[in-house]
Amino acid sequence: MIQVFTFYLFATFVIASGVMTIASRNPVHSVLWLILAFFNAAGLFLLIGAEFLAFLLVIVYVGAVAVLFLFVVMMLDVDFAELRAGFANYLFPGLLLAVVLLAEMIVALVARNAGGLSLAADQAAPVANAPANIVALGTMLYSRYLFIFEAAGIVLLVAMIGAIVLTHRKRSDVRPQSIDRQVRRRPKDAVRNMQPGVGQGVEL
Repeated sequence: MIQVFTFYLFATFVIASGVMTIASRNPVHSVLWLILAFFNAAGLFLLIGAEFLAFLLVIVYVGAVAVLFLFVVMMLDVDFAELRAGFANYLFPGLLLAVVLLAEMIVALVARNAGGLSLAADQAAPVANAPANIVALGTMLYSRYLFIFEAAGIVLLVAMIGAIVLTHRKRSDVRPQSIDRQVRRRPKDAVRNMQPGVGQGVEL
């Protein structure tokens, strides 16, 4: 019974968060609702025993949404003074939302340990001593698909090095920065005492 209740709980929150993501006028609020939808979807994956997909959804997608939130704050004309002024008003809803997320994760873990979601248990074939899907995926990835995995890592490494090289290329129209000259610079090299006469300016 607890498995079915947990499933409908997470499903309701996913649908409600998705609707609020589209309906919210504030883009920052839309991002926060989207994060809530990802967390509840991760709870659904955790409930059916797909721990890898749940962790992937939280780590990758929620991290990407956090970066999206950063870009939204940087590109939009957001009044930070107004945001700080309303921090106390949003403190209780934020804490309440955090408690709800924590309670959902605890309920999902309890339901998972109780046997998982068994809506179609009669049609499922019994598997004896089956390892967790993360263990099975890791064993397959580092044994059968090891060379493909390493090739993908090399491709990503080359792409990262290429991006760094393109970013740090020398340009003639940009004045370079010399950290060594800045460190070795003394106050007497930057400040010059002048005693101009009355009515005379200072020549730079």
